[in-house]
Amino acid sequence: MKNLWDQKIASKLEKKPLHLRVYTSQLLGLDSELVLHGGGNTSVKILEKNIFGEEEEIIYVKGSGINLATIDIKGFTPLRLTHMKKLVELVHISDKTLVREQKLAMTNSEAPNPSVEALLHAIIPFRWIDHTHADAVVTLTNTPKGEEIIQQVYGDSFIIIPYVMPGFKLARMVYEITKKLDWQLYKGMILLNHGIISFGSEAHESYERMINSVKLAENFLKKHSSMPKINLKKRTPILNYQTLTTLAKIRKKVSLIRGNASIARLNSSAEARFFSSIPNIKNISTRGPITSDHLIRTKPAPVYINKKNVEKSIEDFASKYGAYFDRHTDGKQSRLDSSPRWGVWAQKGIISFGQNSYETEIISDIAMHTVRSIQHAENLKSSNFRGWKPISENHIFEAEYWDLQQAKLKTESQPQEFKGKIALVTGAASGIGLACAEHFNQLGAAVAGLDINSGINKILLDRTKSGGTNILGIRCDVTEKHAIAKAISKTIQYFGGIDILVLNAGTFPAGKAIEEVEDETWNNSLKTNLTAPQKLLQSCLPFLKEGIDPSVIFIASRNVPAPGPGASAYSVPKAGQTQLARIAALELGKYGIRVNIIHPDCVYDTGLWTSKSLKRSASRYGLTVEEYKNRNILKTDVKTVEVARMVCAMASSVFAKTTGAQIPIDGGNERVI
Repeated sequence: MKNLWDQKIASKLEKKPLHLRVYTSQLLGLDSELVLHGGGNTSVKILEKNIFGEEEEIIYVKGSGINLATIDIKGFTPLRLTHMKKLVELVHISDKTLVREQKLAMTNSEAPNPSVEALLHAIIPFRWIDHTHADAVVTLTNTPKGEEIIQQVYGDSFIIIPYVMPGFKLARMVYEITKKLDWQLYKGMILLNHGIISFGSEAHESYERMINSVKLAENFLKKHSSMPKINLKKRTPILNYQTLTTLAKIRKKVSLIRGNASIARLNSSAEARFFSSIPNIKNISTRGPITSDHLIRTKPAPVYINKKNVEKSIEDFASKYGAYFDRHTDGKQSRLDSSPRWGVWAQKGIISFGQNSYETEIISDIAMHTVRSIQHAENLKSSNFRGWKPISENHIFEAEYWDLQQAKLKTESQPQEFKGKIALVTGAASGIGLACAEHFNQLGAAVAGLDINSGINKILLDRTKSGGTNILGIRCDVTEKHAIAKAISKTIQYFGGIDILVLNAGTFPAGKAIEEVEDETWNNSLKTNLTAPQKLLQSCLPFLKEGIDPSVIFIASRNVPAPGPGASAYSVPKAGQTQLARIAALELGKYGIRVNIIHPDCVYDTGLWTSKSLKRSASRYGLTVEEYKNRNILKTDVKTVEVARMVCAMASSVFAKTTGAQIPIDGGNERVI
């Protein structure tokens, strides 16, 4: 645990307490050993004048779900401290009442909803308060004699609070316990099975107390926990075909139980594989989370996936989750979906499941922190202290079905068309392929874009402006079998499967009469425009069979139904590609895989159409460039984005009952019609 405090920066902010609060909050948020993805809380109490010129004491507390690592001033919610303090004097109030009263206490209606811990921060009589879920501290409390260990580590310098659900119950318990205590004798509080709170009259005092206190817990674990030595630099193994197809099966089963498509990311690092290979790991890993704050992301426990029957393992998890709900519900709650959010795959590693890549990454981070905490607790040298023992199942249920926590995950009522779906697009660095990758991404799909261009990943990130969410660019020569296998393997390990395959990569050889076409030109066109899509389809089929509403779209050409002179090297393989697609539609329908073909034409905003190639093509027809570009019935050209929209439509529910179709998008061609 490093102290990141920079006095030069802090000195500049001393007269701006809210800016200083942002700075120290970000310091805490930068360390994943303290907080993860929206966890933790910070606050500061400030005297401010209201609209009437009256001075009021305002507590600025972190907004619910805001990430401490990136928080700014707008991420804090101002609340009237007098109003908040009165609330905790009540013996009991409902969650609904608490939310209403906290909103009434806000001095800025446009601020985010206040943290569920706002009430607790209000009653602590210090100006600066920091609250984290520090791994080391919570690990010590998640043991059979957690309170005894905490007393051994901290002595009388911290107030120890038994576990109770966050929110009003916790604030009320602290209020009762501390009525007769002298707060000045303490540096903070340890919330058993939950986290740690530090406080101080100055920002640096609270921050340094947090860092130094967590160091004590870390040092205890280093001294008293005999963690196994794992070579973390050991190369992650290349997954074999059987493992990849099984991962796709796992992802499909989880998606079906969840009720919508999900990403499944496998962590097969040395650390993850070691954990998944511990003899009694099924029992240990499924006891509960590090902190109840993670429940909204992870559910009570991971699924243990037996390598002999992966699908039954997931079905058993769903059945047990249903029984868990039935044991604890009072009839007022609606059961959440029964699918797992992460899993321990025996001897393979850790799998995380999310509705998009961003959520999956969050769950993966939480899972790996959980893995380390469990091992620390299980490897304490003293048999009196050893063991992973989180909160009870009753408390887990209470926290999981707490409305104030569930509200953090509520999203838009109208889900994106391809949310959780995985699309693989070839030729994705430019033209139609790039437009398809962008449009699928906008509609919620995770996209693996393949292209021979080595800058494919940056191109996709720049175009989608996604910050890496749901985008994976892979350099791949689609004419090389080994490169295809490697690209598909990377896609499956990163996303968990393939639902949509867009076969777009191709080449457009210069137009020549049949008698003038060189062997090299002919062979290269066949290899790229016909053999490559055949090999790609063949390689992707095992995963498409495990896909969610799987669909294949071939990007062929108007030249198939209406060829022109001088285009044999291009038109023939495109015609072969179309015939391949028709046969694929006949063969793959029994697996629920739809196969359709798009025939674009007049798509001039691609790299294929240079001014030189346009002049050459126009001259073959005895036309000017403008006449050539407007030779279709609608007298218009077709944009790449318009082709992309058609591709997405054909992969969507709109075309759910269509396969083997050939759809022109060419402005209307007399010979085709």
